[in-house]
Amino acid sequence: MYILGIESSCDDTCAAVVKDGRELLSNCVASSAAEQNLYGGVVPEIASRRHIEHISQVARAALDEAGTALDEIGGVAVTFAPGLIGAVLVGLNFAKGLALSAQKPLIPVHHLRGHIAALYLTHPELEPPFLCLVASGGHSHIVRVQDYTHFEVLGRTVDDAAGEAFDKVARTLGLGYPGGPAVSRAAQTGDSKAYPLPTPHVEGPYNVSFSGLKTAVLNLVNKAQMKGERVNVADMAASFQFRITDILAEKLLLAAQDTGAKQICIAGGVAANGLLRETLAAGAKKLGARLYLPELQLCGDNAAMVAAQGFYEYRAGNTAGLNLNGLATLGIDYL
Repeated sequence: MYILGIESSCDDTCAAVVKDGRELLSNCVASSAAEQNLYGGVVPEIASRRHIEHISQVARAALDEAGTALDEIGGVAVTFAPGLIGAVLVGLNFAKGLALSAQKPLIPVHHLRGHIAALYLTHPELEPPFLCLVASGGHSHIVRVQDYTHFEVLGRTVDDAAGEAFDKVARTLGLGYPGGPAVSRAAQTGDSKAYPLPTPHVEGPYNVSFSGLKTAVLNLVNKAQMKGERVNVADMAASFQFRITDILAEKLLLAAQDTGAKQICIAGGVAANGLLRETLAAGAKKLGARLYLPELQLCGDNAAMVAAQGFYEYRAGNTAGLNLNGLATLGIDYL
């Protein structure tokens, strides 16, 4: 079954075609990241306008690249939550119109479920149950994936998401947007022990907090500027990257140990971080578990993950009518 996926929850306009939830046939993205970088982060109004400009072209490109006609598509899957509401509504309304005109089922997909489904495209052998860290610009969750459409949240951030913290630290250090890759590049030549950054305390064994860590970096930079001193950007980037990846890895591996999980996964934009991948690989080996990592091109927002999850939502009977609304917030365990 061919599924056309549509994703527009943030600043990337995406469309893709996936077969049977596992085979990637096309994955097209129109990014406004360069324009957003002028403002140091995503401006929702600009993101929504660019989605309107690009979405029809991107959807056509996805069908063409897949060599698939619209009448061969079994359903139109679309991110309906969570995300920047104006951006979400552009993709959702486009998908509604396309599904109606083509007389195809409309399949609602939760954004975080989509990130997890990116793993099925990289690892066709992977099947639930497994444990997954979903870390991105807006979310940081440790999720027990019970089956393809049933999820249990074991831990989450109580304030800032990991990706958001990367973005804000990158802006503080003058490294640009998106922050994750920028910090990672700067950290390559830095000393991760140069700046001893705190590990924020938080209630709940698997919960995380990054607001205090972000603030610690900001305070160090401000104090140095007040004294006329220079902050070593590479060292600060390396110290921050080390601390945030250490926190994420510790919590995920603790959850895996406590639950006895033997399949451990990471997904979302932060899953592209090389240090996090290395740290978790070593930790999983000690636990006798296998670590599953998504392809780098499938870590950030994309429509292939939406199409992949859409296949399983459709198989579970989760389709929607034209009254489907977009939501800025919604738990991954909403069903």
